[in-house]
Amino acid sequence: MSTTTYSVSRFEVRRDTLLWGLLLVNTELLLVFAYQLLSPNTITGLTPVVVPFVWINLGLWVVVRTDVPAASQRRRTTGVAVAAAYFGVLAYFGGLWGLGDPAIPASARFELFSLPPGWAPALLVHTPYLRLSVLTYQLVGYLALAYLVYATVLDAAGSAVTGVVGLLSCVSCSWPILAGVVTGLVGGSTAVAAAVYDQSYLLSTVVFAVTVGLLYWRPGFR
Repeated sequence: MSTTTYSVSRFEVRRDTLLWGLLLVNTELLLVFAYQLLSPNTITGLTPVVVPFVWINLGLWVVVRTDVPAASQRRRTTGVAVAAAYFGVLAYFGGLWGLGDPAIPASARFELFSLPPGWAPALLVHTPYLRLSVLTYQLVGYLALAYLVYATVLDAAGSAVTGVVGLLSCVSCSWPILAGVVTGLVGGSTAVAAAVYDQSYLLSTVVFAVTVGLLYWRPGFR
């Protein structure tokens, strides 16, 4: 594993990050109030508000704060391939995509006001061969995890192959891959708005936060 030394400043709250974070939260609150005023649907409870914004805010924060190590073109290519495969697995188990059902008529919808902010905008597509149920918070969260995996592969010592083997052999680094799959399994249904209130979404949010923490800190690579 890499013996690179990382400073404590990696975990310090930067002033510019705090300012942008406050602006983001204020914007999200305004979107929620606008949804309450303009949408025929009513938000009841904190879950449909807290869950998507935790995913989005944490995902954006960790991408901004993650420094991608310098690496060879071969290592970067491997990192992209691993991250893409990782994202594909998460997206599948998270319900973002799957196999279509020929018995169901083809359809395509772009939902903007029928779901609360963070859940929407949402893209719902069904064909005989492919199904897409893309919610904003899941898309942002899974892309953030994939970016962290990319940085983790580049952070591993040795050749590109060693980087992949190191990622999979380090318990603290491979567990997030399994945890990410669990996140999709316990919180992946996206087609029914009523599922917003299911407690599994709170559990999936906790798993997502722990996964982000481990991939960002990467204790096995320190």
